[in-house]
Amino acid sequence: METKLKSRNKRRSRQQRRTSKTRQKLLHAAREIFAEKGLAPTRIDEITDRADVGKGTFYYHFPTKDDLIKELMQLIMGELEAGIESSCQGINKLDQLLDMMIQAHLEFFSNRWEDFVLYFQGRADLTLEESYEGIETPFLEYLDTIKNLLDSVIKYHLPKPVLHRIACAVAGFVSGYYSFAFIVDSREDLEKTFASMREALVAGLGRFIRESIPDDAPGKTSTIKSEGAR
Repeated sequence: METKLKSRNKRRSRQQRRTSKTRQKLLHAAREIFAEKGLAPTRIDEITDRADVGKGTFYYHFPTKDDLIKELMQLIMGELEAGIESSCQGINKLDQLLDMMIQAHLEFFSNRWEDFVLYFQGRADLTLEESYEGIETPFLEYLDTIKNLLDSVIKYHLPKPVLHRIACAVAGFVSGYYSFAFIVDSREDLEKTFASMREALVAGLGRFIRESIPDDAPGKTSTIKSEGAR
């Protein structure tokens, strides 16, 4: 009886590994084609052809293309959030935190152009009347990560709309940076082009935050003191 149980568990484990591998193939294929064609024009049969699986296999793993997009978005944004939190750990100065947030984004997407397509779409979907159902949820959770990090450094609870605007400004800079990457010759040229804009954004956001805090707020000067971000 024990031998049969072990054999059954072993077969189940192999099946689970095969299933997981097939799912990853579909996600990887979709990621590539989305970057090449965009989300809307990509057809399910193009994804299955690239993954070298049957169309029925796709529907075994994902009820619709939107479900696949949603899972990809959750994976990407979850990894990005973890990277930002790791990079910003221990930082307690506002300008330094803002600058490191931007740096964490740029490092994350430096060799992940396919992932940026979904990041860009997630940001855009916040303002579109018709969007991919559920894709905005992981993006909003990512914005919450940025807001929570800012809140921990500012040590004064700014209104949520204010923190949301700041988080969106960071996301907007990253979107502009990589969208502009299409028309420059190299990463070095891109960094030079955006260096002054990055400094201006950090300085502007830092000033906006400081001006949003009442002068009589406890510890205003010490908790958000400006230091050189670089």
